[in-house]
Amino acid sequence: IGFCEPKDAKYVAEAIMVTQRDFGDRTNRKHARVKYTTEDYGPAWYREQVEKVLGKKLGEPKPFKFESRGDLYGWHQTEDGLWHCGCLVPIGRVKDHWRQGLCKIAEELKGGGGFRMTCNQQVMIADVPAAKKDTIQKLLDQFKIAHTAETTVSGLRRNMVACVALPTCPLAFAEAERYLPTLVGKLEGVLERCGLQERDIVIRMTGCPNSCGRPSMAEIGFIGKAPGTYNMYLGGDFVGQRLNTLFAESVTEDQIIERLTPLFKKYSTDREKNEAFGDFLVRTKVVKPMVAGRYWWTIPEV
Repeated sequence: IGFCEPKDAKYVAEAIMVTQRDFGDRTNRKHARVKYTTEDYGPAWYREQVEKVLGKKLGEPKPFKFESRGDLYGWHQTEDGLWHCGCLVPIGRVKDHWRQGLCKIAEELKGGGGFRMTCNQQVMIADVPAAKKDTIQKLLDQFKIAHTAETTVSGLRRNMVACVALPTCPLAFAEAERYLPTLVGKLEGVLERCGLQERDIVIRMTGCPNSCGRPSMAEIGFIGKAPGTYNMYLGGDFVGQRLNTLFAESVTEDQIIERLTPLFKKYSTDREKNEAFGDFLVRTKVVKPMVAGRYWWTIPEV
């Protein structure tokens, strides 16, 4: 809706939330997000309200392009000379050797450096001085904390997200956090046979329609309906600018693998250069593109 200087970003974010607080739909959870308020009132109106709260005008929008929404794994250095290492923590659950290793790393980083949680349920070891980089690397290796292309196993595993679901959440109808790594492991065998193991594909699972695992934004999404049973959604785009579409209802693990296997095979042979899996499914008419969020809860003709 507009452009702001980096120094104003947190104040603009606050103004966006205040506008949603005052005008968002609190009567219907399925219609409660910022995107629906923007759609109902229009982008120009939403910008006007944000500017009122902010107390200043936003600049005109500038062109931009998202190419990825995943996390950076491995070591990366910023202009300040500090190092940062992205690590895979499956479904964000720090346990076993991950917990031991990260505790040791935290001890080494006292007085400088720390951890950052990413929106994809991963961990970044941040602001590591060059003098401590080798020590941190030895701990990563010692405790087998995945952080490279080899140790993160596959593009599917690097891009999996799930809500906590059972047994923690009383709203869950089905497993998510505890089950998705198992399903991904079985799909990795299919992907390896298709030559797609390193291909980044976003897969997400949530235990109920409240969708805390954000499955609607995935190229492959699942919403729990009953123990071991899910609605399956396909066709979201990799960068998160198109929702997916309902593909199959009430499917089990065997049915999920049965339906995805021929799609992976076709994707391996018929995709265009740099074409993401979700875009391929839409282009080849496996599913119709989801053109507006208000249609996502309907049952489409796929």
